Amino acid sequence: MYRFLLTPRWWGINVFVVLAIPFCIFMGSWQLGRFEDRVQDHETASTQQDSAGREAARPLTGMLPVDKATVGRQTTVTGHYDDQLLVPERKLDDREGFYVLTLLRTDGGEALPVVRGWLPGEPDAAKAPAPPTGEVTVTGALQAAESAGSNGVSGRSGWPAGQTGAISAATLLNLVPYDVYDAWVTLNEGDSGMRAVPVSAPQGTGLDLKAFQNLGYTAEWFAFVGFVIFMWFRLLRREVELARDAELGLVADDENDEDAAAGEGSDREARPSPSHA
Repeated sequence: MYRFLLTPRWWGINVFVVLAIPFCIFMGSWQLGRFEDRVQDHETASTQQDSAGREAARPLTGMLPVDKATVGRQTTVTGHYDDQLLVPERKLDDREGFYVLTLLRTDGGEALPVVRGWLPGEPDAAKAPAPPTGEVTVTGALQAAESAGSNGVSGRSGWPAGQTGAISAATLLNLVPYDVYDAWVTLNEGDSGMRAVPVSAPQGTGLDLKAFQNLGYTAEWFAFVGFVIFMWFRLLRREVELARDAELGLVADDENDEDAAAGEGSDREARPSPSHA
């Protein structure tokens, strides 16, 4: 009854099933691992943020470039404030407002973007307190450069003069005539009565949409394993039922059908053609 399993058609089906199941299991396990890595990164980033505020501040030059190990860590920089910009569309406690961003020129010539604080309402240069003059030493949490469309950063372009949508060297180099560090600092205490901007987790370390996409893909791959097994058993059951019906004479054999078709063809050839008047 199961001789059909040795036919070329079923050899192909069986080979596909044998290859598809471990492949789907591997892909599902890989996506699950990606989700678990993101969860671990999220927990590590949260723990790091909690401990970073209690650590002694370190010089900026020893913490660059910014990575997962240094983001959120305390750093200290000395220089003098220069250009000031506003960063609109930034929320704090569900209130719309803007950052006051001031470029700190260091002795090396490069400038470090420093977020001195947050103010509510529409961005207005008249509301932003002027930065301190002379040489200053700032201490705050080191942050990675922003990119449009992530962590609440607006993807708009064409901001008014004196404003920027993202805090990054690529954006600021078009607005100021000197080099800028590809990082920024948020002060631990807001300057001149402004509210301090809290430390944000590095990109790719939160339980965001991408993390749950990995979890969804995991479910899809394992569901496909079940679908492949289900379809294999369904095809097997159908073939067994057809074979059983053929043994009981409920279904004509293929050979009988072919003989009948061949006999009918022979009768047509032996039958004389009608003559035409």
